Amino acid sequence: MVLSVLLPLIYPPPASIVITAMSVLGFVSLSNGGWMEIKGKHMQYSKLLGHDKSPKQQKVVPSKIGMAVLYTPAFLAGAASFWLFPVGGGDLRFTLLRAAVTTHFFKRVLEVLFLHKFSGSVDVEAMITISLSYFTFSATSIYTQYLTLGLAEPAIDLKYIGIPLFLVGIGGNFYHHYLLTTLRTKGEKQYKIPQGGLFSLVICPHYLFEIIGFLGISCISQTLYTFSFTMGTFFYLMGRSCATRKWYDSKFEDFPKDVKALIPYIF
Repeated sequence: MVLSVLLPLIYPPPASIVITAMSVLGFVSLSNGGWMEIKGKHMQYSKLLGHDKSPKQQKVVPSKIGMAVLYTPAFLAGAASFWLFPVGGGDLRFTLLRAAVTTHFFKRVLEVLFLHKFSGSVDVEAMITISLSYFTFSATSIYTQYLTLGLAEPAIDLKYIGIPLFLVGIGGNFYHHYLLTTLRTKGEKQYKIPQGGLFSLVICPHYLFEIIGFLGISCISQTLYTFSFTMGTFFYLMGRSCATRKWYDSKFEDFPKDVKALIPYIF
């Protein structure tokens, strides 16, 4: 039933075992990551970890360096695609997809360099894992789109819906990231309950807009791979936002009980 709904919306999956495997692997691994977040097994770069120490000796790097490494390879893969695949320059969907993916990760890099405030460190193993995941998404989504050149368009064209979704997603994500940076003045280290924007409704509106942005990319692309990655990202960020809400509720006695985790009024 799910497949019958998707078929008019996507290009036929390419005859590539690798791309098919990447679609399945991306969805499963991200969804499992969300489940692990709910169970309290967090990626090693989060405030949710508290001050627990791993029994093994971890290799770490300063947070700003670690976060830059997370996004830079994915950005470079997107930027390089305009040189690697110049033949696709006349295809609007391919151009939009590459521009959206590159812009998404370029924004992330700029935020790391000029917006976010960091303290602490990032585990090298987690840094490499996440960086590889983003790089794989960037490269694979672009290559999968390249394979659709010359094929018949999907029965329902979603790219003009995808453009505003992507812009709303990237704009809303940036705005709420900005609000998070204004919580603490210079020298302050204690955590505070976020205020402003949609923080009065959900504790992770930046995750909500990130999902909207990836949904926009999926609608621009209309490939099985991008939709699989977006669904996996949705389930991962559901788990992470649930864990984040639980963390805030445990740290602040006055945390509003009506504030949801990710979706206003629902979840």
